[in-house]
Amino acid sequence: MPALYPRVLTDDYPAAFAFYAAVLPALAGHVPARGDAASGYASWDTPRGDTAFAVIRRDVFTTAVPGAPAAGGTVLVLPVADAAALDEAVALCLAHGARTAAPASDLPGWGLRAAYLCDPDGNLLEIQTY
Repeated sequence: MPALYPRVLTDDYPAAFAFYAAVLPALAGHVPARGDAASGYASWDTPRGDTAFAVIRRDVFTTAVPGAPAAGGTVLVLPVADAAALDEAVALCLAHGARTAAPASDLPGWGLRAAYLCDPDGNLLEIQTY
């Protein structure tokens, strides 16, 4: 299972994609995994294959995730093993002061199931499983 990783939300996807496509491989050794300059979503993996970073057009994200805050620039992605682990992770976060931004649901276009929470300071968390 991949480690947690940040997802940057952007209003200027072509510029953000061009920036990270140039910088991540050169500075961190990350390799392109998904997406391109026109897709609205792209991710880069570590050399061993774990997703390390992603960038997504803000409107694509907020359309796909009703209830997600439109403000802010990052989402912390927390991958879990399966649907049961997702439910347990949501319960744990809620017990420690998180609030629900969007309940767990299947996102078939993304090939995953995810829940969206805000931590006590309002930062967005995505708990996901494939």
